[in-house]
Amino acid sequence: MNSPEKRIFFGKYAFYVSKNVYEPAEDTFLLAENLIVNQSDDVLDVGTGCGILGVLAAKKAKKVVAVDINPHAVRCAQMNAGLNNVVDKIDVRLGHMFEPISKDEKFNVIVFNAPYLPSERSEQKTWIGKAWAGGASGREIIDHFVSRAPQHLVEKGRIILVQSTLSNVDETMQKLEEEGLVAIIVAEKKVAFETIVVIRGESRPSSI
Repeated sequence: MNSPEKRIFFGKYAFYVSKNVYEPAEDTFLLAENLIVNQSDDVLDVGTGCGILGVLAAKKAKKVVAVDINPHAVRCAQMNAGLNNVVDKIDVRLGHMFEPISKDEKFNVIVFNAPYLPSERSEQKTWIGKAWAGGASGREIIDHFVSRAPQHLVEKGRIILVQSTLSNVDETMQKLEEEGLVAIIVAEKKVAFETIVVIRGESRPSSI
């Protein structure tokens, strides 16, 4: 495993960030501050990175599945699960988005710090680039996620997604609604040339 390059903190919890793993920033922390998880919840953390959101979720949830396409991130997340004493509650899997998830696996909460910045194709080639580069419009990964995530939600489940105003927040809201979810913005933060927003999409109650 790569030796830890940096140690970061969120509240009372510490996390190591290894080389070739995305370092949590304003978007991660804004999502973490708005991550509401119940004791009975099964949680899916897509693009877990160093595992910060998965670990925080596991402190309250029944179980967390964390996935990442980056093998360095998978190893880093596993290390941080051990560091924070939740290794028995987190299943860290290697793969792209929903590929490591079976068709019948469903979750109460699906959380995703999406790669949302408009980018050139070449910027998606490095492991760090894959964590932030969202294609020409910034929506390449977001759109794929929104089209797949609802299939893995239980009834009354919810999606918690963070993105930037640079990648068209209104379009994400519309697409979530088209997938049968009620979408609202629960938090936002102005940073430099963009505003980061946390979007929650909740399943509509089944009609009787």
